[in-house]
Amino acid sequence: MDRATAGGVPAPGDRIAENVDLRPIPRIAIQAFCETPEVAAALEQAAGDRRMARTHVKIHMGGIAAATDFYSSAPTPNLLFVESKERREKALEQVDRLAAVCDGGSKVILVGHYDDVALYRELLKRGVSDYMVAPFDLFDVIREIGELYLSPDAGPVGRTVAFLGARGGAGSSTVAHNVGFALSRDFESDVVIGDFDLAWGTAGLDFNQDPAQGIADAVFSPERIDDVYLDRILAKCADNLSLLAAPATLERTYDFDETAFSTLVDVMRAGVPAVVLDIPHVWSGWVRQTLMTADEVVITAMPDLASLRNSKNLVDQLKLMRPNDLAPRLVINQVGVPKRPEIKPDDFRKALELDIAAVIPFDPALFGAAANNGQMIAEVSAKSPIADAFSDLARRVMGREPVRKARKGAFAPLLSRLSLGRRAPG
Repeated sequence: MDRATAGGVPAPGDRIAENVDLRPIPRIAIQAFCETPEVAAALEQAAGDRRMARTHVKIHMGGIAAATDFYSSAPTPNLLFVESKERREKALEQVDRLAAVCDGGSKVILVGHYDDVALYRELLKRGVSDYMVAPFDLFDVIREIGELYLSPDAGPVGRTVAFLGARGGAGSSTVAHNVGFALSRDFESDVVIGDFDLAWGTAGLDFNQDPAQGIADAVFSPERIDDVYLDRILAKCADNLSLLAAPATLERTYDFDETAFSTLVDVMRAGVPAVVLDIPHVWSGWVRQTLMTADEVVITAMPDLASLRNSKNLVDQLKLMRPNDLAPRLVINQVGVPKRPEIKPDDFRKALELDIAAVIPFDPALFGAAANNGQMIAEVSAKSPIADAFSDLARRVMGREPVRKARKGAFAPLLSRLSLGRRAPG
C-alpha cells in the first residue's frame, strides 16, 4: 500500500495531498437539512474551507421533513443537501414531497446511508442532482459541489437580467437597483449590479458608494478579467449585494465595440447567482449585443406616447433578436402624476401584446428620500406596496412565481445537467 491507512481509511495527510487541486466554488447559496451529527459536521467543515469562502452556507437539523416544511413558504437555495436515514421506498416518498415545494432552478443532493444503486437511478429519474452515501469528509463535499458547478457541461451559475429604459428619465436604473436589492435580500444569495452607464451612472449614488475601482477598470482591461480580479473590484453594498460602479466622469469618451462587455458578463454569470445589468438609454452595437445575450430583459416605460412608441420598437426588435426566449418584461413607472394625461397600463398591454410585470406609482417623497439617503425603497419603507412590487418583480425575473404552488417533479429541469456516469454508488 502507498498510503498510511487504518482500516482502509486514508490518513489525514494523504487526504490533503489527494485534494490539493480542488477548485474554489462560485458564489452560491447552499443550505442543508441533516439528520445525523456526522453529516452536519462534514458539511460544516467543508463550509469553513478556503475553497468555499465565496459561498453562503446554512446548516439545519431535521432532514427532508424539516426541509419540506421550511421551503413550503421560502425560496430554495442554489444547492440543497438533504439527509435521509430511510431505505429506498420511504426515501423516494420523502423526495417526492420535497419536489412539490422546491424551485426548479435549485440543485438537490440527497445524503443517504445505504449503497443502493436502484435508489440512485430512481433519484436521477426524478431530477435529483446526485446521491451521496455517508460517511464522507469535507473534501468529498467540495468535490461534489465542484462537479455540479465547475464541470465544462455544468453551464453558468448566474442569471443575467438587463434593465433598459424606453426613454430617458423613465427610472430604469432605479428599478434595476431596487430589484437587485430585493434579489439579494429575498433569495439570500450573491447579486452583482453592473452599472453600464459609464458617463452618467447613478448606482454609486443610489447605494452611497464611491469605490476606487469599478466597471471601467474591467472594460478597459478585458485581458485581466477573471473571478479573482472581479472580487477585487467589486464594492460591497449590503448583505449578498455587490456593485460594479460606473466612474460617472467625463474625463474620457466611452466608445465601445459590440463585444466590449461580453467577457465581463461571462465572468460575472459564471460565478454569481444573479447579475443585474443597468443599461443606459442608448442604442449601439454593445447594447444590442448585451440585450441579445441576457437571460431576461426588463423595459421600464413611463405612461406617455414616447414610451409606448419606443417600447413597441424595443419589443419588436427583441423578438427578432431572441425568437426562442421569453418576451421582455414591461414595467410602467411614475404612474399617477397629478394633472398629467397618461396612457393607461391596459392600453400598453393591448398595444404591445405584452403583460405588464409591474406598475410603479408616482411617489416623489418616498423615491426622493431614498435617493437623497443612498437607500433602497425597502430600506426607507419596508411595508410600502412599492417595495412589495420590486420584490415581486425580483421573483419573476429569477423564474420563481410570487406565490408558491405545488409543483410535483420540480427537480425535472435539472436532468439535462446530470452526468449519469458520475459516482454511482456501488
